[in-house]
Amino acid sequence: MRPATLLTCLFLCLVAAGHLLRIALNIDVTVDDMAIPMWPSVLAVVVTIGLAIGLWRDAHTGQRAVM
Repeated sequence: MRPATLLTCLFLCLVAAGHLLRIALNIDVTVDDMAIPMWPSVLAVVVTIGLAIGLWRDAHTGQRAVM
């Protein structure tokens, strides 16, 4: 696995962990007096974990595209 791929997977997992902490600890986020609901964090967890898993699996298939 290339280092950039590994770092990207780790970054995506870190982002997902941050959103999971927000959900688990019920942390309120306010931007310019507007409260951000929890559902974007749930969506972000699903998307970032899905991307990380997809990237990890793609890196471990062993098949490389020929250009």
